[in-house]
Amino acid sequence: MSEKRKANYEGVFFLTFTVVGWIDVFTRECYCDILTQNLIFCQQHKNLDIFAFVIMPNHIHIIARRNDGLLSDWIRDYKSYTAKKLLELVETNQHESRKEWMIYMFRYFAKASKQNKEFMFWQKTSHPTEIFTANAMQQKIEYIHNNPLRAGIVTNAAFYKYSSLNPDNGIKIILI
Repeated sequence: MSEKRKANYEGVFFLTFTVVGWIDVFTRECYCDILTQNLIFCQQHKNLDIFAFVIMPNHIHIIARRNDGLLSDWIRDYKSYTAKKLLELVETNQHESRKEWMIYMFRYFAKASKQNKEFMFWQKTSHPTEIFTANAMQQKIEYIHNNPLRAGIVTNAAFYKYSSLNPDNGIKIILI
């Protein structure tokens, strides 16, 4: 079954959005803020429910569903919008020491894609996995929340700013 069809019906899905080449983009607050601000917008205007999320240096994990509309449409729109905004910010960020290399890499990955003309930011797949049981939901939430801890970014998962485990992130989480 194609990925588009996997998230093409109502349900709760575990998703992963990965930057091409596993480039560590989300090591700067300004880039993470684009992702979180857009998630908040999508909650308010795109009927998106978020159960858990984490923004890692080169990928995002999220458990979500759409109450009205297809999740696959939201995935397409979210990845497209955030890619454009992030590429624009990378290009204009005076403090980005890796700017030339990052732009080169985003162009390089676009060459292999018919869909992307100049740049490619996100990998094509988002690995949608439907969550059917409370046990599976709890397992995925724990995986998400422990990701920064396993990566050695923090010593306590609750301290990681860009995680649903941290109540100060500004994103409304649906409790199970």
